[in-house]
Amino acid sequence: MHLRDVHSDDEGRIRELVESTMTAGYALSPQQIDAVVEDQFGQDRLAGDSGDSEATYVVAETDDEVEETTVAGVVVGRATDDAGEIRWLFVDPEHRGKGIGTTLFETAREELRDDGADEIRIYPLEESTQGPQFAERLGFEQIDDREVEIGGESFVEYTYAESSSGEDRTASSDAEESAADATGDPTESTEFPNTEERDGHRTVMTEDGERLYVDADDAHSGTSAAFFAVYEDGDFEDRYGFYCGNCGSLDVSVDQMDRYECGECGNSHASRSDQSYDDSHI
Repeated sequence: MHLRDVHSDDEGRIRELVESTMTAGYALSPQQIDAVVEDQFGQDRLAGDSGDSEATYVVAETDDEVEETTVAGVVVGRATDDAGEIRWLFVDPEHRGKGIGTTLFETAREELRDDGADEIRIYPLEESTQGPQFAERLGFEQIDDREVEIGGESFVEYTYAESSSGEDRTASSDAEESAADATGDPTESTEFPNTEERDGHRTVMTEDGERLYVDADDAHSGTSAAFFAVYEDGDFEDRYGFYCGNCGSLDVSVDQMDRYECGECGNSHASRSDQSYDDSHI
């Protein structure tokens, strides 16, 4: 991964990334998501923000010899008279768990402070499933809320400011911040409930007493915590199913569009695709 300023030809990929992330992590209709994407991430808006000396617009690009290089995350902020504002921060569901979110957040905060901001604020939408919790884990506290209009749609926006205690929690582990989305993308903070370490492997027991092996490197983002592939053997060759990192259940269903859902706690995941449908659309 490496960071760079946004380019004009990033528009298509950024729009795809934002749409897929919001589909997975916001309680919004496809029409509302389209309105946000069009209003906030269209070509005219991108050109205006990228050319604004007071705006911070940074993308994280993958640097993998195996996979094709692509934009995996984006952060958008602005320095104002009152504070440095981090308005949007998205990490592709396919690339979480790599520290991208925290790196983008820290980069934006540093740039905004270099621009003269004495205070940093985060603005998650009410419809975000994990944005407020993410802000609080970073040491921010809610100070206000207001109704805003984006693309002709009405939303409630929360204002989070740095806590007066000055506690800085951004040095959390990659697993804790893997979604790291200041606007509320789903976090993958995982404590692996109902598991234990056996011979260097993380294991979980079925109701029938069978020991299974959790592949902590094969993670799929969820609205509450990640889902992990589970195998019948420690070599990760015979797939059993999936484990919910939120509640520790193995009752995880996967449909033909690679959408995960835990039957115990409702944790869910919608994968990125060319057409980011949710459960109510085909």
